[in-house]
Order: sequence, then C-alpha cells, then structure tokens
Amino acid sequence: MIIELLQTLLLLAIAPLATGTVRSLKARMQGRQGPSVWQPYRDLEKLLHKSSVRSRDSSWVSTIAPYVCVAAVVAAALLLPVVYVGTFGLMGDLLLLIYLLAIVRFFTALSALDAGSTFGGMGSSREMFISSIVEPAMLLSIFAMALVTGTTALGGISLQVASTGLEMVEPSLLLAAAAFFIAILAENARIPVDNPSTHLELTMVHEAMMLEYSGRDLALMEYASMTKLMVFLTLMANMFFPWGIATSPGATSLAIGLLAFLAKIGALLLVIAIIESSMAKMRLFRLPNLFTMAFILSLLAVVSYYIQGVA
Repeated sequence: MIIELLQTLLLLAIAPLATGTVRSLKARMQGRQGPSVWQPYRDLEKLLHKSSVRSRDSSWVSTIAPYVCVAAVVAAALLLPVVYVGTFGLMGDLLLLIYLLAIVRFFTALSALDAGSTFGGMGSSREMFISSIVEPAMLLSIFAMALVTGTTALGGISLQVASTGLEMVEPSLLLAAAAFFIAILAENARIPVDNPSTHLELTMVHEAMMLEYSGRDLALMEYASMTKLMVFLTLMANMFFPWGIATSPGATSLAIGLLAFLAKIGALLLVIAIIESSMAKMRLFRLPNLFTMAFILSLLAVVSYYIQGVA
C-alpha cells in the first residue's frame, strides 16, 4: 500500500511540471527563452494566496465545482499504475476511471454555465460538442486494450502487456494507441483541437470556461486540468506501452520503473510540444473529421483483434 500511495503522490506532484515542460519546449522550438518549467508551481502558489471572487449570479455549483474536479482527478490518479503495476483499483476500474474523468468535464462545463456569462456558455457548448464526438473513439480504444489483455483492471492491463513482451505489439495495440493519442489532445484542450494559451474570445474553449474563476478557485481548477493531462499521459505510457514498469516491489525494479516512466512521459510531452509548434488550431467545424479518424482507428483496432483471433 505504501508503494501505491507514493506513486500516486508522485503523479500528483509532477503534474504542474509536465505542463511547464510543454510550455518551455514550445518556447525553445519557437526561438524564445520562455518560462521556467517550474513556473506553474509559482502560479499555483500565487493564486492560492489570493481570495476568490464569484459572480453574484452564481450558485453553489460554482462553489463546489473546483473541489469536485480536484477530488475526481485525485481519485483517478489512485487507480493508475505509475511506477509499479499495483494500484488501489479493483476489477473494472478502467470504466470507473472514464466516469471520474467525465465528472471533471461535466462540473467544469456546468460551473461555466452557472455564472451566466456569454463566454462561459460558449466554452461549455464547444466542450460538450467536442466531448460528444471524441468520447466514443476514446472508449473504443480502451475497449480494444481490454479485449487484448482480457481484463479491465488498469494494473492488470499493464502487467499483462509488460510481462508478455514485444509479442503484444500488434496492429490492434498500435491502432488503439493512435486513437487514444488523438483523444488526449481533444480531452486536454491541446492544439489542434484548442489552444491552451489563447484568450481570444472567438476561439477559446477550455479557457472560456475558466474566465469566471479567480484566486483559490482558479488554482484548483488549473491544478485539476494539469493533473487530468498527467492522468491521460500516464494511461498512454503504462496501458499501451508499459514496458519497463515494475512488476515486483523490489528496489531495482522500482528504480527502473521510475526511469522508464519519466522517459515515456518526457517523450510524450516532446511530441505534444512538436505538434503545438508546427500546427495551427483547426476550425471548430473541421474537428469532426479528426475525431472520425480517431474513431475509425479504434474501430479497426477492435476488428483487427477479432481477425487475429480467428486466424
């Protein structure tokens, strides 16, 4: 239980660092010095020392939403294998994880609508539009991994793939991973779906839902967003490519697992930075084309699994 708790605390602790790393890498690729990778920690500390200002039209929904979002992502982090395949989850925790992430999205959109602002309503509408299209692709890609490994337990999926070795590298796994990566960009408001650094009213999605928050409430919402990105990256690293993760609680295995985890997360952050430095944000009504491609990839992953099973 101590190892499981420590790896969860590790994930929660480095979530702002992951966001800071992407920002720093993007700045370097664009020829700028950019902020320090530690800047998100400083921003969160500054906001936590400020009081929150809420709209007079807002209700209890805006009050509890930041705490619900943080609680949901922390609960999701408890289910994830990070350095070691052991987790606090049970059978079926893959489905529970999806519902926890949906709670974050729901309360974020609901709190933006609660204040009654124009931009909040616009951002919530766009967020629900994006989620309704990309969620089937994400669910189907995860379902493909559950089929391949024969379990919906996240630790069981990581253990099964890591123990089997490169024999698990088959078309269904690669297709599901490609679909899930597109879902990561969509679910975390990254380019080409959304620009996380813009405040241009006509284009922002996630930032539009954050405009009514300030002080401690904004710090909690920002931290929930950073942790959500880290949860998705950890899922990508340890569900689709878990090689290197510790399968036993030995000191050597845990050290190798930690190094492998940091290397995989660093590689994913680098890919995200390259995408955001080389692509522009897509128009809103062109996004269904991208999400349809993700759905087709995840569907092909399921179909290829059954074809291989028959063969």
